[in-house]
Amino acid sequence: MQDGFPRRHCTEKHNVDMNPKHPSSSPDMDRNPSPPSSDDEEASPEDTIANTVFSKHWFFSTLTKLIETITEKEKAEADKETWDDLDEDMENDICKVWDMSMNEEVALFLMEFNAPEILLGAITRSKCSRLTEICIGILGNMACFQETCQVISSNEALGEVLLLLLCDTDPPTLLETTRLLLTCVFHAEVMSTWLERIKKRSTVRDNLCFIMSSSTNGDLLVKVGELVDKLFDVDEDLMIDWIKPGCKEPETPANDTEEDKPAVLGLIPSLLEAAKQLRHESPEGLDVYMHVLQLVTTVDEGILSLVQSPEDGKATWEFLYDLMCQDLCQPADPPLIVQEQKFILSSVLAVMSVMFTSQTGQEYTEIQNNLSLVGSLTQILDNLEICQRKSSNKPQDQDEAEDKGTEEDFHLNILKEVCCEFLSNIMSQLTKEIILEGLKLEHISEDKCLTAIRNLLPQYAASVKSFIVVLGEANESLTEALQKELSELIEES
Repeated sequence: MQDGFPRRHCTEKHNVDMNPKHPSSSPDMDRNPSPPSSDDEEASPEDTIANTVFSKHWFFSTLTKLIETITEKEKAEADKETWDDLDEDMENDICKVWDMSMNEEVALFLMEFNAPEILLGAITRSKCSRLTEICIGILGNMACFQETCQVISSNEALGEVLLLLLCDTDPPTLLETTRLLLTCVFHAEVMSTWLERIKKRSTVRDNLCFIMSSSTNGDLLVKVGELVDKLFDVDEDLMIDWIKPGCKEPETPANDTEEDKPAVLGLIPSLLEAAKQLRHESPEGLDVYMHVLQLVTTVDEGILSLVQSPEDGKATWEFLYDLMCQDLCQPADPPLIVQEQKFILSSVLAVMSVMFTSQTGQEYTEIQNNLSLVGSLTQILDNLEICQRKSSNKPQDQDEAEDKGTEEDFHLNILKEVCCEFLSNIMSQLTKEIILEGLKLEHISEDKCLTAIRNLLPQYAASVKSFIVVLGEANESLTEALQKELSELIEES
């Protein structure tokens, strides 16, 4: 999910702890005062930036004032670990720069004026979180455009500083830093540069895991999840490296002992903790983390990291199982809910399917303890059938509607494939006793059996035939009731 659009700065000041006792709500994004124009400054037309009404002179004076303000604070507050807040006029002015950097022509002008170096100097000298946040926010807006992104990315010193800032304790600063990194990684021209830097600095992995496992700031967690998702999607080697427990020891001074080294956080527990935090706060954020988890299980190292750790495996399975039974595609939901939830459903079911087939001997994956999954999966398949029927009945008059329908069908078909594979694996594990229990709890019924068989045939004919045999042992009358409708389907398979 690309954060490829410039962001208007947030006028509310942020003073949010990494772990507040009560999670604070996301600040409102308000419109700033209109930026100064060349007319306001009584300047000549030559003073305006390209085709805008923004004044070059105003930018010069504002950035010069920024440097002077930092110098003054360094002298006046040399002994302080942090500076007092910026004065209101200075903050308002640089926030206007933040707003105006949303304009590509302004971003190009700032680049020509060497703003990245000026802002880098401000960031490295700053002892004020708000100032640091704003400077990074300006760079984040500038990075949305290809030419300015290339200049920012080519600055080695700036690249190092940004990665080091991931250990900052100020959530707004972390949010803007993560957003800037994500924006850069989305530019194909500079992606390899950032991947190389990230691979060289092991603390990036550790800092992101710490944020995911400890922060309660929803906006920050979503952006970190999007960054990890993008990194894993484009670089499998990096993903494998981050999956391995203690894949790289944290960088510590030579005089530190082993006991002084901080513990290396596991990737999967960190992902899980962030997902739990976002479960009710941000469906979109939860979707991102479920996709990251799915990416992790596409490699052997990811699967092993789950199944070799009973604690991580159980925690992951229980969370995903709870999502399926409590949140996603519930009986009271309309059938079209699968359209809205198709991505997260595909991710959750793909991970659960991998865990089920990899660890059928583990207690937490045994189907007798997870019978409600049969009902959940058949309900998803039933809803998909309804959606497909409605889609086929819709008139396709416009090319745009046809393209959208084709894309929609593609993603729904992926969901169906994942769902069918998981259900076929479950059905192959059903015994007479489990089926009797499922019938008693209404997780298995005639309608659900028909839905499952319609969707599983002909690809999973072996699982279907095996199920029918065991079903006959458990409930002969139900099997006989199904035979008439099943015979044609089985013959076709």
